[in-house]
Amino acid sequence: MSQPSRERKVFAGLLIVVSLAFAWILFPFYGAVFWGVILAIIFWPLQRWLLAKLHGRRNIASLITLVVIVVVAILPVSVITGLLVQEGAAVYRRIESGELDIAGYLAQAMAWLPDPLRAQLDRFGLQDIESLRSRLAGSALAGSQFIATKAFSFGQGTFQFLVNFFVMLYLLFFLLRDGRELVSMLKKAVPLHDSQKRRLFSKFTRVVRATVKGNVVIAATEGVLGGFIFVLLGIPSALLWGVLMGFLALLPAVGAGLIWAPVAVYYFMMGDLVHAFILTLYGVLVIGLADNVLRPILVGKDTKMPDYVVLISTLGGLALFGLNGFVIGPLIAALFISAWGLFTTPEHDDTANMPPR
Repeated sequence: MSQPSRERKVFAGLLIVVSLAFAWILFPFYGAVFWGVILAIIFWPLQRWLLAKLHGRRNIASLITLVVIVVVAILPVSVITGLLVQEGAAVYRRIESGELDIAGYLAQAMAWLPDPLRAQLDRFGLQDIESLRSRLAGSALAGSQFIATKAFSFGQGTFQFLVNFFVMLYLLFFLLRDGRELVSMLKKAVPLHDSQKRRLFSKFTRVVRATVKGNVVIAATEGVLGGFIFVLLGIPSALLWGVLMGFLALLPAVGAGLIWAPVAVYYFMMGDLVHAFILTLYGVLVIGLADNVLRPILVGKDTKMPDYVVLISTLGGLALFGLNGFVIGPLIAALFISAWGLFTTPEHDDTANMPPR
C-alpha cells in the first residue's frame, strides 16, 4: 500500500471518529439543533428578503427574523400546549368524579349492538359493565397520575427545557446569519457531482418546507374545523378533541376521522340521528375535503411521494423520534427515494427531477 493511500485511509478514519464524537456531544441537544435547522430553512426566504431591504446587514436581518419566528411559530405552540394540558387534566378529573360516565355510555352503546357482536365482546369480558367501570376508573386514575407526573417532571426539568430553548434560538440566529456560507461549505464536502448535489439539496429543502408548512397548515385547519363542530354540537372538551384531530391530521387518509367518526357512530347508536348525520356530513364534506384539497397542494406537490409512503414514514418517524418524527420520517423517505433516483439515473442528468413547467 502506497504512502498517500495509507494517509487517505487514516485521515478518513479520523474524520469518521471525530464526526461521530461530535454527534455524540450534540445528541443531548438534538431536538434543539434539529428544529434550529428546520426553522432556518423554512424562514430563509424572509431572511433573504430582509437582507435585500436592509442592504446586507446580516445581524439586524437575522435578529428581526428570529423575533418573527418566536411570535409566529413558538408562542402559539406554547399557548396551545398549556391549554391542552389543562383540558386533559380537567377531563381526567371529570372521569374520576363520575361526572363523565364513560362506562355508562359504553353500556348504552352496547345495548344497540347485534347479539353476535355482543357475544364476541362477552368473550373478552367487555360485557361486564362493573368490571369495565373499575377498569376505566383505574385508567382514569393512572392517567391523572401520568398528567401530574409529567407536570411535576416538567417543573423539575424547567432548567433543561430553557437551556434547549435558548440553544435553539442561539443556533438559529447564526444559521440565519451564516446559512449561505454553511451550505456552501457543506456542498463542497459532499463527494458528488454538482448536478447531484443540487438535486439532493433542492429535494431536502423542498421536503422540509412542504412537510412542516404543509402539515402545520393542514393540522391547524382540521383541528379548528373539528373543534368548531364539536363546540356547535355541545360535545365536552372540544379544545382537547380539536387538538387531537389536528395532531392526527398529520397522518394522511385516516387523520381526524379517528376522532369524529367514533363520536358520530356513538350518536347513531344512541338514536340521535340528527347529530350523527350532521357530524358525519361535516366530517366527510368539510374536514375530509380540507384534507383532500390541501394535502396535494401543500405537501404532495413538493415531496412527490405517494400518500402511503408519507403515512408509513410519518408513523415510523413518530414511533422512533416522538413529535420530531413527523418531519424526520418523511424527510428520510424523500431522501431515500431521491438517492435511489440519483443511483438509477445518469450522473449528469439534470432533467430527471426537475419540476414540470
